[in-house]
Amino acid sequence: MNVKETFQQILDHQYSRPAGILGWVIGEKMIRQHKPETLWTIETLQLQENERILEIGCGAGFALKQIASLNDGHTMTGLDLSETLLQSAALRNRKAITQNQMELVHGTVEEMPFPNEQFTAVFSIHSIYFWEDLFKSFHEINRVLTPGGTVLMTLCDGKDGEDWGSIKKMIRDELLPLMEQLKFKDFCVLEGPVSRGYHTVGVYGVKS
Repeated sequence: MNVKETFQQILDHQYSRPAGILGWVIGEKMIRQHKPETLWTIETLQLQENERILEIGCGAGFALKQIASLNDGHTMTGLDLSETLLQSAALRNRKAITQNQMELVHGTVEEMPFPNEQFTAVFSIHSIYFWEDLFKSFHEINRVLTPGGTVLMTLCDGKDGEDWGSIKKMIRDELLPLMEQLKFKDFCVLEGPVSRGYHTVGVYGVKS
């Protein structure tokens, strides 16, 4: 393996589970890069007052901070695999954590450490690519959502006018059929913003 391939392998791992100083830098970089789709995701959720919200793959906590700034009485939980990014998220959201409005949890989407029907809204932004078991993950999402609760998965399915066939196939052949199997209502694919040439979509549904 040459130097370029080695460096790319390091970056790929860091994006899936950022760690150390490089992980912290990547976390801050992702905030800047993903700001348009983050703000779009929050708006698309159409949150009402006093929601109980879970972000899967919360990273450095930018989306949670934006929701906290709405001052609508929400309680928020961020889940992430990276302890480095959870530390960044804790610094970014000190006030909300101190006021018991927010909790940050180290864990995986496949085995979430939450009771049944805890959240009224669950979302993720650019984390679904790294989920090891989509079937198990969505069963967990279904478990922790309240009836009538919403789920929104934001991801990219192309860049600069070029479709990413593998992502579109995953949405069409795995994700949407899985939501139908779990009896989600009103599930659909929403058009999101184009950010840095990347085409964003949101997979949305409501738990029956």
